[in-house]
Amino acid sequence: MIELSRTQDEEVGDGTTSVIVLAGEMLHVAKAFIDKDYHPTIICRAYNKALEDAIAVLDKIAMSIDLKDRAMMLGLIKSCIGTKFTSQFGDLIADLALDATTTVGVDLGQGLREVDIKKYIKVEKVPGGQLDDSKVLKGVMINKDVIVPGKMRRKIVNPRIILLDCPLEYKKGENQTNAELVKEEDWSILLKMEEEYIESLCLQILKFKPDLVITEKGLSDLACHYLSKAGVSAIRRLRKTDNNRIARACGAVIVNRPDELQESDVGTGAGLFEVKKIGDEFFAYIVDCKDPRACTVLLRGASKDLLNEVERNLQDAMAVARNIIKNPKLVPGGGAAELTVSAALKQKSSSIEGIEKWPYEAAAVAFEAIPRTLAQNCGVNVIRTMTALQGKHASGENAWIGIDGNTGVISDMKEQKIWDAYNVKEQTFKTAIEAACMLLRIDDIVSGIKKKQAPGAGQAPKPKVETEGDADNEQILPD
Repeated sequence: MIELSRTQDEEVGDGTTSVIVLAGEMLHVAKAFIDKDYHPTIICRAYNKALEDAIAVLDKIAMSIDLKDRAMMLGLIKSCIGTKFTSQFGDLIADLALDATTTVGVDLGQGLREVDIKKYIKVEKVPGGQLDDSKVLKGVMINKDVIVPGKMRRKIVNPRIILLDCPLEYKKGENQTNAELVKEEDWSILLKMEEEYIESLCLQILKFKPDLVITEKGLSDLACHYLSKAGVSAIRRLRKTDNNRIARACGAVIVNRPDELQESDVGTGAGLFEVKKIGDEFFAYIVDCKDPRACTVLLRGASKDLLNEVERNLQDAMAVARNIIKNPKLVPGGGAAELTVSAALKQKSSSIEGIEKWPYEAAAVAFEAIPRTLAQNCGVNVIRTMTALQGKHASGENAWIGIDGNTGVISDMKEQKIWDAYNVKEQTFKTAIEAACMLLRIDDIVSGIKKKQAPGAGQAPKPKVETEGDADNEQILPD
């Protein structure tokens, strides 16, 4: 069950509890059929048929939304994650999540969009200041300063950026190298070779007139001297993930060898490079990018604990925003979608022939576990509430009638603005039913636990240990 929740969280970032409730209920209703010696394959077949029909019903009641309607999008994000934190941060987190996900979204054509929130959105937590100071930067912020602050510029407008994945220092021999120095001048020749090597590396880079050089590896003092002399700022030992984000934000290409540099590898998309001091630490900003496609969410707050909590909620909110951008459809929340599916499946079960009819009907009833759990959590009379809801859905008058999770009142989810993302609901149904089928197909459970003896049972005979004498008494079989 924990694995199921983890899968759900990885896939859509929401609906983890619903999966456990629904999968548990599917197994619970299957128990009656197992006891009656129904073969698990028949139950699984009925469940899979129910899953197909449930998703068809979701498609029918889903409502498409306009991604440009910001108020609607914010309302939806808040609705999906409203249970996860106090309402005072709700508006702020929904705003940050929507801005960040729309920044990194890339149109792949044919109506497909790629939104990679793990790779291209970095959440940088800096204790201090107010929560309201948190913002989404149209670019990247890294916890680094330029190598020589006195000689290198800390603010550059429209910088030309070169990103490297190689060290700008003298190569150490891969295996043991012996150098024999006979005369005093030999030492200076050796140093000269090293200087010339680094100078040639720097000249290859300076040909392209960069303003900022960033490398993932080391950068020697000599290379620093050549770069600062040419008025170039440099940052060294950057994380690979940060370098990828900078490349995406400013349009640069990460180069492995300076002699392979081309004009097209230079990033010119950033509007500003600036180093700022926050508290005791320096942070480099590469912001105001033309087409960022990668961003940093800067979180400010009183304490680390508060920032960690806000970050967790922000991750959930970004997952919800990603789901909507990928598939801009809504279904009703508050158990309304499950009740509609349940009513539609009950109706269809009468037309199913054969032995699969009963497990199919049981699956239809199992979907009611979600609104029932909601009703229990609200503290209302579960039986009365469920009967009223079933009555409204059986007549098919309104698919959006559900239960308000705060008050327990039966109301129209559209008016209450209680929504769910279509992707989340679809994934919940799939994960729960497929997991239930998988568990039902297990023939027998092999336990590695030693069974306790019943009280009064005699001790098991001890195993007999052979001695040398026993070996002599054994009969030898002829070949």
